[in-house]
Amino acid sequence: SSGINAEYGKHTRNQWARDDPAFMVLLAGFLAVSSILFAVILKLSVSGFFKFLLWVVFIDFIGVGLVIAGACWYICGWVARKENLPQSPEFGYSFDVHCNAFFPVLVIMHVIQPLCWHIFIDGSGTWSSFMGNSLWVLAIASYIYITFLGYAALPFVQGAEKILYLIAALFIIFLFSVCLNHNWGKHLINFYRYRIGE
Repeated sequence: SSGINAEYGKHTRNQWARDDPAFMVLLAGFLAVSSILFAVILKLSVSGFFKFLLWVVFIDFIGVGLVIAGACWYICGWVARKENLPQSPEFGYSFDVHCNAFFPVLVIMHVIQPLCWHIFIDGSGTWSSFMGNSLWVLAIASYIYITFLGYAALPFVQGAEKILYLIAALFIIFLFSVCLNHNWGKHLINFYRYRIGE
């Protein structure tokens, strides 16, 4: 349906991107609410919670999103489009694709992961690494797949399916991380504690 909406937007407004930032605002609001779960898990003070909230909204969501959207926009506009069509999506469309793809990441990493933290992920064994890293793989694979759908919806982009190769690479990295008992969830928590100084 996002492809249909993008096509409709192109025909009615002559742009691929949404012109309403409401979805991004809703995501930022949902990040704020879901960050409360992380604050409880990390046992943050009130000031630590606000530092954490600012970090996840402005760095994790917007900052990383701008970098990924910029890379995809560049690749889409200059490398991956058909040679005979001078079209390329606007940067805003690439950021819209990021916003769409970020939603399952938000649900998995900011709702499901904190709820499973003490039960499955916080241990020291291989099982904890497997469970925690499985959530990461599910979140990142969802992000990659939705990104693929966003670019495959554009009629002038060829080879969008190559984005899906990243999922195979992700799975290989996942297997190595579990074999080495490298728990991504624990590293993320330690990283956040270091970044906010608590």
